[in-house]
Amino acid sequence: MAEGNDAQHELTFETADAGASLTFPMQCSALRKNGFVVIKQRPCKIVDMSTSKTGKHGHAKVHLTAIDLFTGKKLEDLSPSTHNMEVPNVRRQEYQLLDISEDGFLNLMTDSGETKDDVKIPDDEVGQKIHKLFREDEKDTNVIVLTAMGEEAAIDAKEAPKS
Repeated sequence: MAEGNDAQHELTFETADAGASLTFPMQCSALRKNGFVVIKQRPCKIVDMSTSKTGKHGHAKVHLTAIDLFTGKKLEDLSPSTHNMEVPNVRRQEYQLLDISEDGFLNLMTDSGETKDDVKIPDDEVGQKIHKLFREDEKDTNVIVLTAMGEEAAIDAKEAPKS
């Protein structure tokens, strides 16, 4: 009997995770393509989903295919449509680019005028686009930063509107 209690306490402890505010629960059947979901503890964007009906007493299952927001890796999950899945709180924020440091960090300015120096320039087309706009074309550049579950990445850049 004591063993059962221990297991129950462990379970309660695990679900009361410190990262709770980084995500919120949503019923599987309410998820939509192009929406966000957490698969294998990673924030993802849903690229495909299908629902399959099972036997007479079974539940409909939702098959999700999603792309990790930060690594670009494809992840899949199968879950009963009535179950809750975690959805990451995703924030897109635009910052003014002040400079690019020698070690590849973006020196950004927030709307409130504070500087932010902890976002690295990505090693992909986005990074090349930021570099071209800012260094080669010498444009006032805004960088769009995506934040989810404690991670951040520059996902796009554009010429800042003339004020």
